[in-house]
Amino acid sequence: MRTLATRTLAACCICGLLAATTNLTRAMSDEPAANATGPNPIDKVLRAGMIGLDTSHAPAFAGLLNADSVKPELAGVKIVAAFPGGSPDLPASADRVEGYTKKLAELGVKIVPSIDALLEMVDVVFLESVDGRPHLAQVIPVLKARKPVFIDKPVAGSLADAVAIFELAKRYGTPCFSSSSLRFSKGILGMRDDGKVGAVTGCEARGPCSLEPHHPDLFWYGIHGVETLFTIMGPGCVNVSRAQTEGTDFVVGTWGDGRIGTYRGLRSGSHGYGATVYGEKGIAQSGGYDGYEPLVAEIVKFFKTGKPPVSPQETIEIYTFMEAADESKRQGGMPVSIESVLAKARAAVAEKVTLAGAP
Repeated sequence: MRTLATRTLAACCICGLLAATTNLTRAMSDEPAANATGPNPIDKVLRAGMIGLDTSHAPAFAGLLNADSVKPELAGVKIVAAFPGGSPDLPASADRVEGYTKKLAELGVKIVPSIDALLEMVDVVFLESVDGRPHLAQVIPVLKARKPVFIDKPVAGSLADAVAIFELAKRYGTPCFSSSSLRFSKGILGMRDDGKVGAVTGCEARGPCSLEPHHPDLFWYGIHGVETLFTIMGPGCVNVSRAQTEGTDFVVGTWGDGRIGTYRGLRSGSHGYGATVYGEKGIAQSGGYDGYEPLVAEIVKFFKTGKPPVSPQETIEIYTFMEAADESKRQGGMPVSIESVLAKARAAVAEKVTLAGAP
């Protein structure tokens, strides 16, 4: 009996030693034991929240990301929660919130009563409110929570708010970007480096330009054509002038290197998107609109890497260009410098940043 007990005790000691050795090996490894059979961090599905269900972009983006079968470039991000928002004084918002909220719920998205509640549930954020005016207030808690955020067009309801958003993003260290979906359409994005056109010497961009009285004229819909212009020309505009009739806006930008780029905003006749591109080797027509998918693919990549595909400086210049167009209109079509318009906006930013409680 004593010999049997001794053997049993020895066996238990050996088993205990083996278990301890296994646990120590796991503890020293890069991957914790609990995750040994789970997904690697790189394969993690990011939980996305959506603020503002008053735009067609909300169900369109959610439909792409939450589909049963998702394309590889769209995989890894899923909309899990949404805050409806909405602007009662803007029919384009108020009339659509209920319907789009229902569509998101049908896609399995949890509808929450506040932005704070949403932030507790997500890793990244889409700010989709169709009205640019509340964007600054809506994005501040997101930036403070350091959740990477894509802000749909218009980035804000004023140039000063746009500058404040990027200043706050910088101070909080939160990745952030904004863009029109037109930028990433293949036939537009590729024109800046098109081999048959060569270095771009000028561009005439065009697109629909409906107006909305609560926003600077081009912020509402002209942003698509203006972003097309800057995608092809690149930044560097120094002066802007504008002519307007009932059916057309025509804005001329002079770049610092002497190039000229124009935007024709259309409210009558055909309303197609596109551009005529002038280059050192040739003249060509850009492609048109490729839909939402190229933009959503860029947003997914941004959420995974934290690297914005469009710099804050370029986005701020785009919105300064549009605000300068309004100032030129107020001055009867006189040329207005980008620098003067941006300086005026920056003067109003300090108070906005202070009120946000930024460090």
